[in-house]
Amino acid sequence: MAGRSHAELSRKIAVRLPGFLDWLAPKPGLRWLDVGCGNGAFTEMLVDRCAPATVQGIDPSEGQLAFARTRPASPVAQFRQGDAMALPYPGDTFDVAVMPLVIFFVPDPAKGVAEMARVVCPEGTVAAYAWDLVGGGFPYETLQAQVRAMGITVPETPNPGASRREAMRDLWTGAGLVAIETREITVQRTFADFDDYWTTIFGSPSVGSKLAAMTSEELAVLKERMRAHLPADATGRITYGAWANAIKGRVPDQRRVAPPAGDA
Repeated sequence: MAGRSHAELSRKIAVRLPGFLDWLAPKPGLRWLDVGCGNGAFTEMLVDRCAPATVQGIDPSEGQLAFARTRPASPVAQFRQGDAMALPYPGDTFDVAVMPLVIFFVPDPAKGVAEMARVVCPEGTVAAYAWDLVGGGFPYETLQAQVRAMGITVPETPNPGASRREAMRDLWTGAGLVAIETREITVQRTFADFDDYWTTIFGSPSVGSKLAAMTSEELAVLKERMRAHLPADATGRITYGAWANAIKGRVPDQRRVAPPAGDA
């Protein structure tokens, strides 16, 4: 998978995305796969909330995996380096496979979804959520728009279109999944004032490094642009929303597939 800036900068917000695990409504004692687990933030959340039997986290970044292994969830979860398009597991290994904030990084999203379907057992669940990059749902969309307006290039993910609900439904259908459902998940974040916001974004693993590379003159211009575009209430607090598209589908029970015509 390609660079992970969007996923890493929004881990703190993503972990608090309301409703995704509730929407999946998993039973306890399931075998989970977290594809693109990064630093293990989502993995830790599902261990805390879903009482899994086992969790496997896979990610291309050994540095992120090293941090994931230090989390409290590590006794239950195992982490390994690997490729979303060539999962190193045999078929029917898991009950649930999830891909949080990753599908737009996969060079061939269809292959990634097909791989999740392959390693999940019949009647198991394949699910994902992704910031709506095309529809403006990314948490720092306003910031990026202002940076672009200044003539500064903002790196894009390999497949931003894969975050659209229609595209995700096509991917799940193409992988042979059934009982497909989609939904939008919204989140809000509030900052005490503009200075709180400005300090916070400098601590972001992706936009922070981009901002640090700008000249002091560019930063001054960007700061004023953002101050003008971010809504503040009467007390100076800034609240803005973000949204992600989520999808889930079920691996069909192959034992119920009718035999070809003419077979006994």
